[in-house]
Amino acid sequence: MGAILPIATLADETAAFRTVMRHLVGAVTVVTTGLGDNRTGFTATSVASLSMDPPRLLVCLNRQSASFGTVQGHGVFCVNMLAHDQTHVAERFAGRTGIRGAARYEGAQWHQLITGASALTGSLAAVDCEVEEVIVRHSHSILIGRIRTVEVNAEAEPLLYWQGAYRLLSSVDEVLTTA
Repeated sequence: MGAILPIATLADETAAFRTVMRHLVGAVTVVTTGLGDNRTGFTATSVASLSMDPPRLLVCLNRQSASFGTVQGHGVFCVNMLAHDQTHVAERFAGRTGIRGAARYEGAQWHQLITGASALTGSLAAVDCEVEEVIVRHSHSILIGRIRTVEVNAEAEPLLYWQGAYRLLSSVDEVLTTA
């Protein structure tokens, strides 16, 4: 039987929630938005299919993120599903390297889709979206994206995130980079 983590304070609640969520395996995506020098983006595992009819997806974004204002201003974003060999892109867009804004796009090849949002060349897939609705809840906003186009590129393994590290589907024990 696993450990039971009692929750007495808000700090305890946050720590317990963070601990339990580390057990949820997530596909790693980079969400891009903006144009030219005003491009930015972020690494996200909080991406999910919302509806097939009509096609919609949702992305959760911290409202303190520099990307939040850009998404609102441009009204479009692209969800890039990363392949196992794109850890360096995930790290750049996660902000851990200190690189911000359009500089995050350096070191990888990008192309624009219908909305003008950037798609990562060689990613597993890209989903180009217009913002249909923004729902504000607590520290984050839920972006509901109207699918404009999709691009499926590769049959490579996906990049996964579990227990604070990037992982391969074929070898859950193999850690690529620790966060």
